[in-house]
Amino acid sequence: MKEDLKSSVKNLGATVTQIIHFVGGEKRTFHDIDVTKIQQGQFTKLFQTDGTMIMINDKNVLCIEVFSNNSYRNFEGNKIDTKI
Repeated sequence: MKEDLKSSVKNLGATVTQIIHFVGGEKRTFHDIDVTKIQQGQFTKLFQTDGTMIMINDKNVLCIEVFSNNSYRNFEGNKIDTKI
């Protein structure tokens, strides 16, 4: 059994949206990241609720913005699902 590292990302809800800023100015937005399944290693592994796994090479990342799914959708002006 893996030890729960109690990431502060869990404080934002069961799923989050992350905007990852890479070296060189690129940025990517990933929605519906399951916060209970984030794994860190040479590559950080993010799992979306649809089963997709995203692998990020940490050495190419400058910063990561993390939003609760509800607050990000509200910021973007989209319909907010109030169910958590």
